Amino acid sequence: MNESSAIALVLLTSGAIVGTYLWRGAGVMFAARIKSDSPVFQWVTFVSYAMLGGLIARMVILPIGPLMETPLLFRVLAFVIGVGVFFGVGKRVLPAVFVGVATFIFLVSFF
Repeated sequence: MNESSAIALVLLTSGAIVGTYLWRGAGVMFAARIKSDSPVFQWVTFVSYAMLGGLIARMVILPIGPLMETPLLFRVLAFVIGVGVFFGVGKRVLPAVFVGVATFIFLVSFF
């Protein structure tokens, strides 16, 4: 690596670090002023749930690629179990998605 490449790499890295921490610092300053129960954040939450639901429905009903070769019963069963976990653990998305995916992997691997 020659001297000009080293200087360019240092400048690029320094710019990336400054840019990252500048926005993180701004986020920390504004985070205290934002009310997470405001209508805007409720709307963002609803949209994110809707997008996740739409993507999961598409994977279950109209899969593409290797998922298309799996039986519909396995996909539907994993989905139903994931929804059951969602409501069983207090409407928490992450455990429901993990259990649904784990169920699907188990079904495909062992049957």
